[in-house]
Amino acid sequence: MSTLSLALSDSSTMLRRNLLHVRRYPSLTLNLLLSPIVLLLLFVHIFGDTMSAGIGGGGGGRSEYLAYLFPGILMLTIGGTTIGSAVSVSMDMNEGIIARFRTMAIHRGSVLVGHVVGSVIQCATSVALVGTVAVAIGFRSTDATALEWVLAFALVVLMSLALTWIAVGMGLSSPNAEAASNNAMPLMVLPLLSSAFVPVDAMPGWFQPVAAYQPFTPAIETLRGLLLGTGIGHNGWLAAAWCLGLTGLGYLWSKSLFDRDPK
Repeated sequence: MSTLSLALSDSSTMLRRNLLHVRRYPSLTLNLLLSPIVLLLLFVHIFGDTMSAGIGGGGGGRSEYLAYLFPGILMLTIGGTTIGSAVSVSMDMNEGIIARFRTMAIHRGSVLVGHVVGSVIQCATSVALVGTVAVAIGFRSTDATALEWVLAFALVVLMSLALTWIAVGMGLSSPNAEAASNNAMPLMVLPLLSSAFVPVDAMPGWFQPVAAYQPFTPAIETLRGLLLGTGIGHNGWLAAAWCLGLTGLGYLWSKSLFDRDPK
């Protein structure tokens, strides 16, 4: 069997292993998924009229704020789902299964590839579930073309891939699953400090750089433009650059940690 065939075969096996773990232990994924859904319902049905009035003059009420909020909630969903990857990788490292994999005749990188691909699939599924809830409470995207939907899906996948590699590195560098969960928490906190809930220019001046110069704000603005037909400007290129940069950084970091000799 060629090296490529071996890598693909072993990676698919590891992917099945991780998907089986999700099916058998769904509580972690469900807990991380409930947070964005609760925030979506809370901000739309409780704060929607007030938030809409503060952003756009109060013309559209809850439906207008739902349209504004939805892209940010999707990015929050991705960030939250990838925390599960950090916990899963840390558990593998500390429960001895990785040490056993090292002694077996399997492709070395397949273990991490299985985690990453499995996490991206979980992110896409979580985004679809949150999107279903948003549609059920009134979200509509009538102006988006087929190409814009494809680009929006591609952005979701790229962001999922980038954050997953970062989460894998956090899991590998953590001494236990609890520490991995805490270390990966910025992946869910940063979307809260972005333009997900209010525009950057509506924030206090001292805080605007925090919201503007981070990966989630350009990704949210790009997704918002694709789904709602608003202007994207330079945010599309910034979002792509953040995704590619974080993917490369996370991959190199994770690979260096995984290749270290066990202590």
